[in-house]
Amino acid sequence: MDWPFLGSEALAAKALPERAMRSLYEAVYPGVYVPSGIELTAGQRAHAAWLWSRRRDVVAGNSAAALLGAKWVNGWAPAELVHVNRHPPPLITVHADTLLESEVIDVGGISVTTAARAAFDIGRRTSRLQAVQRLDALANATDVKMLDVEVLAAQHPGARGVRRLLEVLPLVDGGADSPQETRTRLALVDAGFPAPRTQIPILDPSGYLVARVDMGWEEWRVGVEYDGAQHWIDPRQRTRDIDRWAEVAECGWTIIRVGSDLLRYRQGTLMQRVDAALSAAGWRP
Repeated sequence: MDWPFLGSEALAAKALPERAMRSLYEAVYPGVYVPSGIELTAGQRAHAAWLWSRRRDVVAGNSAAALLGAKWVNGWAPAELVHVNRHPPPLITVHADTLLESEVIDVGGISVTTAARAAFDIGRRTSRLQAVQRLDALANATDVKMLDVEVLAAQHPGARGVRRLLEVLPLVDGGADSPQETRTRLALVDAGFPAPRTQIPILDPSGYLVARVDMGWEEWRVGVEYDGAQHWIDPRQRTRDIDRWAEVAECGWTIIRVGSDLLRYRQGTLMQRVDAALSAAGWRP
């Protein structure tokens, strides 16, 4: 049985007995069922919310981003719909927005806002850090351009949060592979360093790809690499990293490695290391 599904439709089609539906499935929203005990992804929750609307509404915001392929969207967060009903059930957020026909597309049979419209809504409704993290993920998954979002914003001059959105858009970089990479990049920019380029290929003298660094400055051959937990606790990954960074150093690059503790609690130390590496390479503020 494909899920999520509307219970009334499943029973009318005799797709399964009511007893089986009640025992094997649970209502995630009124009338919408999923397997009991399942942990929904953001895309599955968005699909379920759309079914709750009887397929009338448009999936928007972070839910749209999830259906468009963006990673790092929490499945436990409320689904977002553009809907006229101002009294949705728990875990559905509705927005009484005006959508242009060009701002809605079909994704697997579900009405979803375009990537540009999703970016427009996310960027004006969340904090600066969250907005950049989520728009980085959306840009990473789609071909959306921030210029397209600016054009769309001009078509909705009275919308709330447009000023906040326009401040966020220049910071977006689809090269970020994780929210922590985005956070690291923003911290560097806020500290006064030039905006780093993301996903820089490092080649040896023969042109062989040695590594791809998360972010950095090619002019000064300084890179910054955010290492997730697997880089510290997986012995095989640790061994690969040791060899890889030795080869990178032989190519004349200096790499500053960042972990969660350094990023969250000791940013001053991180910035000192970056400043020292860039200054040694000839950078001047």
